[in-house]
Amino acid sequence: MANEHSPLLVHGVYSMMEGSPKSNPRKLNTFFGVMVPTILSMFSIVLFLRTGFVVGHAGLLHGFLMLFVAYFIISLTILSICAISTNGAVEGGGAYFMISRSLGPEFGGSIGLMFYLAKVCACGVYVLGLVEAILDIFGKDPGECCIESHRSAVSHGVRVLPQGYWYTVLYSSVVLLLCMVVCLVGAHIYAKASFIILLVVTVSLISIIISPLILSPQHFNITHTYGNNHTVTVNPSYTGFNSTTLKNNLGPQYSLDYSTNTMMSFATVFAVMFTSCTGIMAGANMSGELKNPSESIPKGTIMAVSYTFTVYVLLFLLLGSTCDRLLLINDYAVFQRVNVWPPFVTIGVYCASLSAAMCSMIGASRILHALALDQLFGLPLAPATVTSSSGNPWVSVLYTWALVQCTLFAGQLNVIAGIVTVFYLLAYAAVDLACLALEWASAPNFRPTFQFFSWHTCLLGIISCVVMMFVINPVYSSASIVLLLLLLLFLHYRSPTSSWGYISQALIFHQVRKYLLMLDSRKDHVKFWRPQVLLMVANPRSSCQLICFVNQLKKGGLFVLGHVQIGDLDLLPADPVQSQYNFWLSLVDKLGVKAFVDLTLSPSVRQGTQHLLRITGLGGMKPNTLVLGFYDNCYPEDYFLQDPANFPPVRHAESPRALHPEEYVSIIQDAIKMGKNVCLGRYFFQLPPETKGIRGNDNVDTIDVWPTNLLSPGSASYADVSSLFLLQMACVLNMANRWRRARLRIFVCVESELGDQGWLAKEEQFRELLGKLRIRAAIKIVAWDNVARMCRGPNSESQKLTEDFLCAVNALLREHSSTAAVRFLYLPHPPSSSQLSQQYLTQLDTLTRDLGPTLLIHGVTPVTCTEL
Repeated sequence: MANEHSPLLVHGVYSMMEGSPKSNPRKLNTFFGVMVPTILSMFSIVLFLRTGFVVGHAGLLHGFLMLFVAYFIISLTILSICAISTNGAVEGGGAYFMISRSLGPEFGGSIGLMFYLAKVCACGVYVLGLVEAILDIFGKDPGECCIESHRSAVSHGVRVLPQGYWYTVLYSSVVLLLCMVVCLVGAHIYAKASFIILLVVTVSLISIIISPLILSPQHFNITHTYGNNHTVTVNPSYTGFNSTTLKNNLGPQYSLDYSTNTMMSFATVFAVMFTSCTGIMAGANMSGELKNPSESIPKGTIMAVSYTFTVYVLLFLLLGSTCDRLLLINDYAVFQRVNVWPPFVTIGVYCASLSAAMCSMIGASRILHALALDQLFGLPLAPATVTSSSGNPWVSVLYTWALVQCTLFAGQLNVIAGIVTVFYLLAYAAVDLACLALEWASAPNFRPTFQFFSWHTCLLGIISCVVMMFVINPVYSSASIVLLLLLLLFLHYRSPTSSWGYISQALIFHQVRKYLLMLDSRKDHVKFWRPQVLLMVANPRSSCQLICFVNQLKKGGLFVLGHVQIGDLDLLPADPVQSQYNFWLSLVDKLGVKAFVDLTLSPSVRQGTQHLLRITGLGGMKPNTLVLGFYDNCYPEDYFLQDPANFPPVRHAESPRALHPEEYVSIIQDAIKMGKNVCLGRYFFQLPPETKGIRGNDNVDTIDVWPTNLLSPGSASYADVSSLFLLQMACVLNMANRWRRARLRIFVCVESELGDQGWLAKEEQFRELLGKLRIRAAIKIVAWDNVARMCRGPNSESQKLTEDFLCAVNALLREHSSTAAVRFLYLPHPPSSSQLSQQYLTQLDTLTRDLGPTLLIHGVTPVTCTEL
């Protein structure tokens, strides 16, 4: 992204020198910014209305088991949060910021958007829950028959609010408007409001804890109506602290839930219990307003979770030792029923719901603001980048308010409430995955000050979160994963760029290094030989077809584009090669080839090529074949006419060559001396460009192979190393997708008048060889007596060849291979004397003139095997 929102370096050492940003002052400390919102989010309405439900159905033993398992799962994620948040500056966005900066924009944007939607839906759930709690006390009786007769004394005489769908929407909108006003004022006011709410909730908890010390045992009469006419009456009791009650409540007793009329089980009760543990990110979501997020997030989150765990344990023990199981199972509002003053609990429920709604709204707006700043979803979120003079993202708050308002029109969000928890768990699993990836990558800059974690805790956290997702709701879990994959694909194809660094690159580097160390060149065997090519490119503008062709020829092997820039580093202020790498990598992307790039600076092309042949590659992955463009007088064509910026223009006809014939032939000699195979490519600019998505042409192409050394007829051999290498390379090309339908033709030249065994014998001999090598090809016998007669002798050296003989061989090739898509010819060994270099190139030029795409090959390494 051009306008990177929060690169880590900007907020590292340099931010200390620049001072804190003026546009977004950080005001909140650990207590107000992390502890308070986390505690209130984890309590919410579940603390007051579902604790008795859990103890009643599961009993104390199963209840404590659920509590320990739930907190164990979230503790694993908390360890990952602490590790990531203490490894560098944390900006606004909380969980989204941590995930995106660790796993990259695709994964971070996907999880961030899902986490934002979860916060939006959660805000709607809390608002509707608050309205339902208010109407339960102050709402007029709608006359429905399915109302439980267990209202507290507070509910009598104050039922003044009319009920109905539109009234519910109206009340919810008013409550949501109040939350929006608080969030628009800013995080500082929200923190103060949350602190006041925490005081009220604390007073409610204190009243719950001291009530058993004041109240005497009581008996109740509770009636539930199921369906239209079926009513059930139970007579539970409140015993106060009693050992018999404690003993009876130890074991589980899963029964019918009076509100849903469904049978409870360990999984269903555990799912309800776990919803109270999904608020651990509330403090992290305030990261943009914290004075010191790297210190406040881990410290505040751990303290808040420890506090809530202690409160839940106390409440479990309190209910298990004072309340009859019938009372716990048949009354969600048991705390209100057995309180010294029931309004304490009522006010606590209201405050907890209001706080959770505000926390969800302000957390969601911060996530949306971070997503907008990172420009992952383009123009739709662009206005959300606007902030007030104090740094409050008020447009993001309005976005969030509008979306929550839409969810309120559902009236009831029981269906959406389940997917909220699933989305939360998916985000927690992503945080664990981010920490696991950072740990496995072993990056030197991953040095969190929080040390109490390992890859084992991260992996266990991921597994635990995913398992819990499917325990809570398998359908929603599957749907959330599908949505995540769709968002990943959308962001991947949208191809957002970032300067955050990609953890995938670090992981790949880590694994590749290990496997390269395991790749031992001493264990190489000819059975598993494959081409590993270094293609020397003078100017990509005139070499694109050859680059694409060699890409088809590599057969899964190493492919390196090499380039030598003439110069002396001693005379230059900086290395000019380094700035060119991005251009070459862009070329690789544009052509769609699987190649590496290696550039060097050298006084001559020959020395640079020697350097690349020696140092290119790593370990067992080093080039074994050198490919060069042909040295001729053809005017190079420009493949990138519409892209003049990146590479210099092609050589003009009048321009002098940078490479002399002697140096070109010397490069071939050097490669052979270094044990490298050599290929020279000519006329590949005539090869039709590859079309992505199309494999092969409508017309069947042919690949013609001439394994004979045509410049030395008398010494022709079809089983020498170079000839077999030539056959192998043609066979490799025939295996490539684009050439899979091409027919392989092998031309065998015979001289019947010189005492040869005969054409049939020659063909049978060669067919037997191809059978052993498992090469499927058509064999063509070519009589070249007239051509060979033009040679001065059977053992003539290349420099003694006449022009007539070379022209005759060229005519023979054009006669038999004029329709071929590509031709493979035998490349003779270059002369040892540099004085013969020009003559050698002239002979090759005459031999291949006007043939079309041709590859001259000289092999020096055995590449074929007849063994199993």
